[in-house]
Amino acid sequence: MYGTGLLKGMGVTLKHFVESYVEDIRWIGKGGRYYNDDAMRVRQSLKGTGMVTVNYPEEKLPVPERFRFIPFLVTEEPAPGQTYGKDFCTSCGICAKVCPPQCIWIKRGKLPNGRPNPEPEEFYIDIDVCMNCGYCSEFCPFDAIKMDHDYELASFDRTTAHIHDKARLSKPLSYWRSIAPTRAEEERLLREAAANKKAAKKGGGAKPAAVANAAANQAAKADAPVAGASGAPPPPEMIEITDDMPPDEIRKARIANSKAKSAYKKQLKAMGIDPKSVKI
Repeated sequence: MYGTGLLKGMGVTLKHFVESYVEDIRWIGKGGRYYNDDAMRVRQSLKGTGMVTVNYPEEKLPVPERFRFIPFLVTEEPAPGQTYGKDFCTSCGICAKVCPPQCIWIKRGKLPNGRPNPEPEEFYIDIDVCMNCGYCSEFCPFDAIKMDHDYELASFDRTTAHIHDKARLSKPLSYWRSIAPTRAEEERLLREAAANKKAAKKGGGAKPAAVANAAANQAAKADAPVAGASGAPPPPEMIEITDDMPPDEIRKARIANSKAKSAYKKQLKAMGIDPKSVKI
């Protein structure tokens, strides 16, 4: 019958319209349904009913950890009275070379004797040209440039406000850890592993500290019984994932669970136990 599709669509609209008022009444005693972080998590989950619109800019969706926007320069923590600390950047110029739209300009500093100083004297990024591809971050050998999460950069003056200089681009390492804790921790572990490997070579083949600690932990847990594998250590605790969790937290929980399972299987193999014989 002609017109049934239109009636069904209007019925869905009416259903959401009514449910929005029902949810408003339900959240009156819990701080309201809008401008409330708890209510917003429910609205954006699979259990949400009624209107799901985000009232931007008063309300903002959480930014995923791997979200990419204008790059920034990572520095050490600034000393009291300083705007930013020592640069990680050595002004090698790799980021400028691999940049597809060529929106990065670097000027290397010089020492008093005229020799090059491995620090950028000037660093500019034209954010109107930047395509947010992340190549500069991926190719940087010193983890000195990262992709930011600050996307609210609109202004009325593009000639000055949209050319970011070194002072505006420089942010401490703690900022990077706050917006991307998982990736920052992975990078820290890789740096420690590389340092331990280098120290082991200099020390005549001594075990790196991380490997020694892992061996000690395995030996300490060797006698803990587990059903289905005698002498195996207890399996790691998994993070419970629910439907009302934000998408970013679900992704972090899945990554953490996957890493815990991988580490546990490696631990079992090191102890001579078949991982298939243990239920994780």
